[in-house]
Amino acid sequence: MTLAEEIMYNLDKNAPMTNREIAQQEVNDFKRSKRYEWMLTGEAYYRNQTEILKHKRYIIGEGGAQIEVKNLANNKLVHGFVRKLVDQKTGYLLSKPISMQTDGPDEYKEQLDSFFGKPFLRQLKNLGKNAINKGIGWLQVYYSELGELSFKVIPSEQCVPLWKDGAHTELDKMIRFYPMEVYEAKTKKTVHIVELWGTDGVMKWVQDTTISPDLMLYEELKEHFTAQTKNGQEKLNWERVPFVPFKYNDEEMPLVEILKTLVDDYDKRMSENANNLEDLPNSIYVIKNYDGTDVGEMRRNLSQLRVIKVRDPGGVDTLSLDIDTEAFSNHMEMLRKSIYEFGRGVDTQSDKFGNSPSGIALRFLYGDLDMDANIIETEFQASLEQLLWFVNQHLANTTNKDYSKFDVEFIFNRDILINETEAVTNAKDSVGVISDETIVANHPFVTNVQDELERIKKERTESASIPTDQSYGGTGGTPPEPAPKQDEQS
Repeated sequence: MTLAEEIMYNLDKNAPMTNREIAQQEVNDFKRSKRYEWMLTGEAYYRNQTEILKHKRYIIGEGGAQIEVKNLANNKLVHGFVRKLVDQKTGYLLSKPISMQTDGPDEYKEQLDSFFGKPFLRQLKNLGKNAINKGIGWLQVYYSELGELSFKVIPSEQCVPLWKDGAHTELDKMIRFYPMEVYEAKTKKTVHIVELWGTDGVMKWVQDTTISPDLMLYEELKEHFTAQTKNGQEKLNWERVPFVPFKYNDEEMPLVEILKTLVDDYDKRMSENANNLEDLPNSIYVIKNYDGTDVGEMRRNLSQLRVIKVRDPGGVDTLSLDIDTEAFSNHMEMLRKSIYEFGRGVDTQSDKFGNSPSGIALRFLYGDLDMDANIIETEFQASLEQLLWFVNQHLANTTNKDYSKFDVEFIFNRDILINETEAVTNAKDSVGVISDETIVANHPFVTNVQDELERIKKERTESASIPTDQSYGGTGGTPPEPAPKQDEQS
């Protein structure tokens, strides 16, 4: 190496990392991390692709080495506890439209309803599923081809956040990587796109491992979006990184990290029990003076011909294997209880659901689920506040009105199971004690409170407009006297 080359080498070695080097290093570190591994595991277990599917049966061979065997039963029973608990949490907290209250004008409320309507409800449910499965979900804010402010759910395993603080509350940059299929001449192949998002714009690189493991510049730094302003079409950047995190909990710990060992043991024990039941009819045979040397031939003769030949004196005895069903049942019951307890869910097969439990009993059964929902709601409230900032900025740019000074409250309407008979009785007994609106809002037959109040008001108005002294059938009315019968001759 010449002196000039050595100087250039040292300068390059001690120079700050470039954006490309930072992006490549962070993506590589993330792919090797436990967090990334748990994200993939959470997605796999939600799709019922659990550890039991990899199970193999082994025997001890010569020299004590394990040898895989395929002539023994190898049932692989998958139990979708993770999927049920994830769907239970999202269905309980995120299945109903969220309500919004604001002290702003009516046009602001209408704008909020357009952004946080039914399409957003579906995205919120998917965000909840991603957050529970992977510890955190991500929503990207962008402008569509029609220039409309839009939101898009990004798979969590494609996002590498670079936080400004240790509490993970504010983003400094976001790295997103994802596969993309391209055609090279007549060959179809997959490359990976790496994006680096900051407040100064976004850069893109492409990684083609068939050519080089390094990132190659795909798109230079450019602005987040293009908008129509008083100066015409302008390329602009958000003042914040346009990604909003939705966390399952403060630690960003996925549900599968808590339940994996319990679910794996449940699958394993149930599969082993099924294997034993399948293998038991073929009990262990004790052959005396067997007239032959091939054991496989003996088993084939026994299964096909129902007879084997032995020397005199000889015989065939069997050794049966008894299963301790009581110990097995107790262990499985304890496992099931642990899964629902630490997964903070509701076991709908519990005996406590029988005989129409009261409202207090139902609240007790839903206690763990309600506690987990409170944690999720706290995290999602903070996320919706961040998302609201982008909405307010968009409205300020398009309407020249500043709505950020108004308070907005997001209310999650939970889909809780109740005792309807008890609820109707309580509503009836509350008449005259609390407002009609509160009674209607808590009545189990009501789906839309405002519509129901309008119908009640209309019925009362119509009832009050009927004269009670002239019309038959009104409240307090009396039937009219029959007309006198005319004489046939008149």
